[in-house]
Amino acid sequence: MKTTNRSFRATALALAVLGTLAAGQAGASGFQLREQSVKNLGKANAGSIVGKDASNVSLNPAAMTNLDKNTFQADITVIDLSADFTGGGSILGSPAPGAALTGGNGGDPGDPTVVPNMAVVFPLKGAFEGMTVGASIGAPFGLKTEYEPGWVGRYRSLTSDLKTVDLTLSAAIKPTESLSVGVGLIYERAEATLSKAIDFGTAICAAQAPLMSGVRRYDLTCFNQQFAFKPQQMDGSFEVSGDDTGIGYILGLQYKPNERFAFGFSYRSEIDHELEGTLDFQNVPAVLGADPRFQDSDGGAKLTTPAVWTVSMSYAFTSQFRVMADAQETDWSSLRDVTITRTNGTVVGAEPFHWKDSNFVSVGAEYDISDAITVRAGVGLDDSPTSKATRTPRLPDNDRMLYSIGASWNVSENLSVDAAFQRINIDDPTINLGVHPPSDLSTLHGTFTGSANLYGVSMQYRF
Repeated sequence: MKTTNRSFRATALALAVLGTLAAGQAGASGFQLREQSVKNLGKANAGSIVGKDASNVSLNPAAMTNLDKNTFQADITVIDLSADFTGGGSILGSPAPGAALTGGNGGDPGDPTVVPNMAVVFPLKGAFEGMTVGASIGAPFGLKTEYEPGWVGRYRSLTSDLKTVDLTLSAAIKPTESLSVGVGLIYERAEATLSKAIDFGTAICAAQAPLMSGVRRYDLTCFNQQFAFKPQQMDGSFEVSGDDTGIGYILGLQYKPNERFAFGFSYRSEIDHELEGTLDFQNVPAVLGADPRFQDSDGGAKLTTPAVWTVSMSYAFTSQFRVMADAQETDWSSLRDVTITRTNGTVVGAEPFHWKDSNFVSVGAEYDISDAITVRAGVGLDDSPTSKATRTPRLPDNDRMLYSIGASWNVSENLSVDAAFQRINIDDPTINLGVHPPSDLSTLHGTFTGSANLYGVSMQYRF
């Protein structure tokens, strides 16, 4: 029993960290968010780092030089994910009667989520003429999924909630008339909460299963009447919460040889976090209630949010019509595993992650109907870092297509308002999770169908 209990503890903490990474309602693949600018949202993020937009503080500091007035900008995007699961599983992979997982499909795990961003840019004068500085507060990563209690996948996920907030301070200069360079410092706060059910009945039963030729024969013994603990008849749960702050940076450049063409490049660094939090068990069976390994506890783990590379281009065919393109790589492969440690620093294990780097490409266009009204549209292809072998219900993610429309209204010389809508069609993700004793004692397989709608509004004030 001691080995089983210790493994539960380590796995619970590991899942807390993995839940941080894989909690699921992002506006981009993985758990990335690209909703820093509603104007960019309306053109599927094409030309995202070469526009006249205060969001460049956190996207490409060099492009802050496109603004010749002090500018304040506030953006709000609502992400509404809808998903349905069809599938099931079995306890310990057993084909025996009664071994199937019970429960429903979990309902719709995504609720509408508000993603706010704010930025301010100041072109300096006097002795600092030619320098532009800015600050922004926004969310580059984060999302949430919440399934109904008692659903068929409850032993893999109930609630997964990740929030990140970045404070970015940036500065840019123009060494030449056509070239701008910039740098930013990122201070990131991350908070995560994860919960899932624990099948104590199966866990205790499996731990008592006799060895046959050196292997525990779970399928033959877990449903035998000699054991008092039965699968799915003694469910408990745990919830893990953790938080941390980290420091990163962003580098950028912009090249504008003339008024028609602009090229931009930016690099956002990895940010390391040392999550520290608490683990709370609920409904622990009385036989285990006095065991200190099932008491509320503290723990921690290291994680790294990925680096992001972005290239943008914009070309004006006429004074009214412009086309844009974007290409982005997110280095999810930095998340190969998550190492879990106790509060005394003892390493208890590592959970594999095995995501691949993902790519995003988009094209878009803008047209000025008049001096007051601009309309835009775009389409994008977003590559998922997950695969059938690594996908979990915490992040039912897959490759996706993005379709966007938007408009700007220049209310006055100083004030403009933007609105945008984006539709995301997600290829149906499949789940095929096997048994990995002693932590995962059931299989889960099936398919999600889902899509997302994003609605954004913003205001930009120049003074």
